[in-house]
Amino acid sequence: MDKRGPLPRTYARYYLENAPSLVWLVVANAVAVLVGVRYYVETMPGVSTFLWPLYADSPTALALMTLSLVTLWPFLGDSLDDVPMNRPLAYLHTIALVWLVKMGVWTVVALNLGFDVYFPALWAYFGIIVTHVGFVAEGALVPHYARTTRGALATALVLALGNDLLDYGFGYYPPLRYDPGPALVVATVALSVCSVALASRWLPRLDENSV
Repeated sequence: MDKRGPLPRTYARYYLENAPSLVWLVVANAVAVLVGVRYYVETMPGVSTFLWPLYADSPTALALMTLSLVTLWPFLGDSLDDVPMNRPLAYLHTIALVWLVKMGVWTVVALNLGFDVYFPALWAYFGIIVTHVGFVAEGALVPHYARTTRGALATALVLALGNDLLDYGFGYYPPLRYDPGPALVVATVALSVCSVALASRWLPRLDENSV
């Protein structure tokens, strides 16, 4: 069976090769970006506009995934095996996957480290956790149409760690109901490294000599 990552190829083909399912997936992501931005909007005026993509972590992850999926639109109806790939796309897909996985898991970790101030709120705890676990599930689609390179993985790692430095070194971490402590900082850095390692494991290589 042709399978990349944890998701069977059959399911990936259903969602990515059929026009209705792919269009709805893109639309759902675009709407989710707007919903996510609403969570940050009250604090965004205090952040430089140029830093918004790094500050609004989850909306950025969804926006990157939306762009990644849109690259498939010109090939609707074609087999995933026939979708062309190049180095810029490898960078986009790799970073999108890393951001999705990192922010999906980070949110679950962050809410549970602040369990007493989030639980048992229906949306603020359960709703956000369920939607962010969905980030990882959606990320499992990426290996079925994407490739990566050593350069793409290195770039994703530098960006992820740079984002961590911005978050905790300069105080631009996402709005939380508690002050993040060392446990969250260490977990975040570990997630950056693990997300890139996962992308390396899941994504086939574009070319052995490509960077």
